[in-house]
Amino acid sequence: MRTTELTALLHLASPALPIGAFSYSQGLEAAIEHGFIHDADSTREWIANGLSHVLARGELPFIAHQMERWRTHDSAALADANDEYIASRESAELRRETEQMGWSLAQLCASLEWGDEARRATLAAMKPIAQPTAFAFAAYAHDASTDAALAAYAFSWVENQAAAALKAVPLGQLAGQRIIVALRAPIDNAVSRALATSPDQVNTFAPQLGILSARHESQYSRLFRS
Repeated sequence: MRTTELTALLHLASPALPIGAFSYSQGLEAAIEHGFIHDADSTREWIANGLSHVLARGELPFIAHQMERWRTHDSAALADANDEYIASRESAELRRETEQMGWSLAQLCASLEWGDEARRATLAAMKPIAQPTAFAFAAYAHDASTDAALAAYAFSWVENQAAAALKAVPLGQLAGQRIIVALRAPIDNAVSRALATSPDQVNTFAPQLGILSARHESQYSRLFRS
């Protein structure tokens, strides 16, 4: 991997990226409330299942195909896929999350003038825009390889889930690091699976997550927005 590609992906995966990822738990907080998560082991299992059964089948292959559409600059296919992804969100919280983070990342791409002017215009025209679509644009704009971009996205997701668990379970810092280390190989497996997934095989079906997310909207006490 080129150094410029690595530093770009480290930037995109950084928790310091100003898109608001820290304010969301993506259902993890609701899982704690309903007793599915209660210690380090159950936290690791929850995050691992989300990685292998949700990200690997849904967001990761979606990003891979959106990156290819950015390469060919197929604006109609980009917009259609983006709309379909947003429609697949199973709760109001999950939809607001992807739209808010997508808007924030798209604004960052425009402000920093990532990519060429024509593709930035296509990015700006998509309203609302899903966060994975904006991430695919940013990765393409930095000439990142698809597998490396998916690994960066998956690691960022795992790290954010672990950080949320540290606050909400709660867990200690060492427990959080053990979870991240334990999921290195599963991230690699998730990327491989995503790369082998065709557009018509992308699947966002996760009923338990959808139910928990909907319940989180009226949860009495919350730290996170999802």
